[in-house]
Amino acid sequence: MINREWHLLSRPVGWPKPEDFALVEAEVPTPGEGQVLVRNKYLSVDPYMRGRMSAAKSYTAPFELGKVMQGGAVGEVVESNAEGFAVGDHVLHFFGWREYAVVRAENAVKVDAGAAPLSTYLGVLGMTGLTAYAGLLRTASFKEGDSVFVSGAAGAVGSQVGQIAKLKGASRVIGSAGSDEKVKLLVEEYGFDAAFNYKNGKVSDQLREAAPDGVDVYFDNVGGDHLEAAIGSLNQGGRIAVCGMISVYNNTEAAPGPRNLARLIQTRGRIEGFLVGDHYDLQSEFVSEIGPLVASGQLKYRETVVEGIENNLEAFLGVLRGDNTGKMIVKL
Repeated sequence: MINREWHLLSRPVGWPKPEDFALVEAEVPTPGEGQVLVRNKYLSVDPYMRGRMSAAKSYTAPFELGKVMQGGAVGEVVESNAEGFAVGDHVLHFFGWREYAVVRAENAVKVDAGAAPLSTYLGVLGMTGLTAYAGLLRTASFKEGDSVFVSGAAGAVGSQVGQIAKLKGASRVIGSAGSDEKVKLLVEEYGFDAAFNYKNGKVSDQLREAAPDGVDVYFDNVGGDHLEAAIGSLNQGGRIAVCGMISVYNNTEAAPGPRNLARLIQTRGRIEGFLVGDHYDLQSEFVSEIGPLVASGQLKYRETVVEGIENNLEAFLGVLRGDNTGKMIVKL
């Protein structure tokens, strides 16, 4: 049996290029004691993976050159040498970018394929959903009546942030996205009060028009001109949660910071970065609260599904380009 897996051959400079990667054939591994062999069914590709392709010191170890990369995955146990796991169980783990993975029992989490589609455990009920939940409610200290601005609002995280804010009583939710189609989706399906296409004019001008009374919370997925615009519209006591800055991930030189940081003094504003890994204590609370909302249709989600391990790299590059609506998933 052959296992196809993606290796990182060289560290990208600027935008990743196909020659930085290789789809390699290897033997399907055999699980040892306390391990299971999983046939992956769905793989996750996410913006943070771009950072792991660099050797720069960060919050997590970089991908190793010449070795298979990693990422979220959900699949079926096809061989088990671990107590508590049986052939046919479905598990969530972190050994994606490959067709088959050997996973230690402590690194595998059982998921219920009957309760929700397997792909949702990589998105709305998985890491991206928890990111939205923790970033909005804990890091940004959201409270009922807040006005909320979300950048990258049609993405997997941003779309959940806006909807959770609305369900919890936000006075106004504004989103930015990269196409008129996505703007329409935010307002008509996700229930945002206003949205704009950041390609249609200055972000600061469009934000002031969409939020004439300012914003109390900004959930940042983009950085750059979006962050500067949010600081310019921040109300007194406003909070900014920095989840990601996709606009600068492929820069070869350091991006200039917002030119109006001094306004945080005037507004007594707060800006704080966060990582979802610091908030896994909220996991059970998140699932118990958000799961029923997803099941009932009150909280909506979209997935962009790409077929085949051979297209895993193209799916990742699509995330960096903003091709996806909602969570980008690779189906094997």
